[in-house]
Amino acid sequence: MYKRNIHSLCAVVLALMVAAPTALFAQGQKEEKEAAKTRPVTVKPYGFIRNYFNYDSRKTYTVVGGEYNMLPYDNKWNQDNSEDLNAVPHAQLEALTTRIGLNLDGPEVLGLHSSGKIEADFGGFSTNNMVFRIRQAYVKLSKANSATQLFKHTANTTSEILVGQTWHPLSGEIMPEVLGMAAGAPFRPHSRTPQVRVINYIDHVGYTVSLLYQLQYMNNGPTSATNPTSTASLDFSRNAIVPEVFLGLNYKNDYFYTQLGFDFQMLRPRTHADVGGITKKVDESVLSMTPTLYAQFVKGKVAIKMRTLLAENTSHLNQLVGYGVSGINTDGSWDYAPLRATISYLNLAYGKTIRGNLFLGYMKNLGAGNDLYNFGTATDPSYLIYVKGGSDFTNLNSVWRVSPSISYNIKAFNVGLEYELTGATYGDLNTNGSINVDNDNLHQVLNHRICALVKYNF
Repeated sequence: MYKRNIHSLCAVVLALMVAAPTALFAQGQKEEKEAAKTRPVTVKPYGFIRNYFNYDSRKTYTVVGGEYNMLPYDNKWNQDNSEDLNAVPHAQLEALTTRIGLNLDGPEVLGLHSSGKIEADFGGFSTNNMVFRIRQAYVKLSKANSATQLFKHTANTTSEILVGQTWHPLSGEIMPEVLGMAAGAPFRPHSRTPQVRVINYIDHVGYTVSLLYQLQYMNNGPTSATNPTSTASLDFSRNAIVPEVFLGLNYKNDYFYTQLGFDFQMLRPRTHADVGGITKKVDESVLSMTPTLYAQFVKGKVAIKMRTLLAENTSHLNQLVGYGVSGINTDGSWDYAPLRATISYLNLAYGKTIRGNLFLGYMKNLGAGNDLYNFGTATDPSYLIYVKGGSDFTNLNSVWRVSPSISYNIKAFNVGLEYELTGATYGDLNTNGSINVDNDNLHQVLNHRICALVKYNF
């Protein structure tokens, strides 16, 4: 029933996405006849040279060469429990996220304004060195300031259709003002992904609809049919066929923006399994829904931004929330239960040339809605849980961060200093994937990160 509902939802969403562009194009065709000429394509380059210096007081889970900081690893005690082997500081200076991009502005197409973007940096990695990677690459058709009659009142409408790779709607281009490259993750969802997106507004009220597929940011799941260890792969999304769906209701004015959104996702962790020594196809899926509320107020030197989520299986958004195996069936297939967490952040900023910023983030593991399957024994339980970072974070209870920063900013030059205090609590698993907070094994580890930024913009 749930699968049928997901497919029905996708059909409705697709109808909305087709209906909006159809009306848009119909109006555009009429107006195109009145256009005397089209504008030539213009190309505007932009980018920056960015250097980070990072110091961490212990071993932390990071990506992009250590610049993208997530959280500290749990204690790793030596044989006589006298030393924590993860309590080792480290430091580095890198320019991996130096960026270059092109903003394209083109002629009208069926009366619609055409534009595009190509953006890349050096944040990818091969075996031996860093590689040039695509961040964003999309085309967009838009129509703005066209008047329409609504309830006997004239309203201004804006519409856009985007196809290509850009920020996930849960990430958005509206971000916390932290200096660190992670931009608030794992508390802020972080992903750029291929999608088809429609945004429509009537005056201040609008909606966002996106159909998304994964590419650089992926969910975790079983390595293979016979190897249950955790890995990140595109296959879990591609094999599901059905795209991820985001629906958002928006309100904005000159200073305030808010969005209530819902993200729906279906994965297919395995396509076949070993059944009595014979490899057979299996029909598996894990379904999740993540509601979110975002709000920001920006006026003059003041900026206040916040987001909260009831996250389910958001490892593809660089968050530490996944899913677990909840049952085994006679045909060899597994049942799955998405893990849930509350995740929130608040960002406060003030200033212009000299700007101060404070970021606060919190995540709490709530576990699954039902018990996970015990592959072990009653006295020595074992569960299969798939989260970002793998088995190192299956016993994570919560994460919090306090991060103040100060920066000096002129048109072409930025320099700043930021302090991140991140705490992670670890403990023993309950049967539903949450953490037992009532025994002595619950403990906290802290990481102190200092980030210095030097940036030159063009």
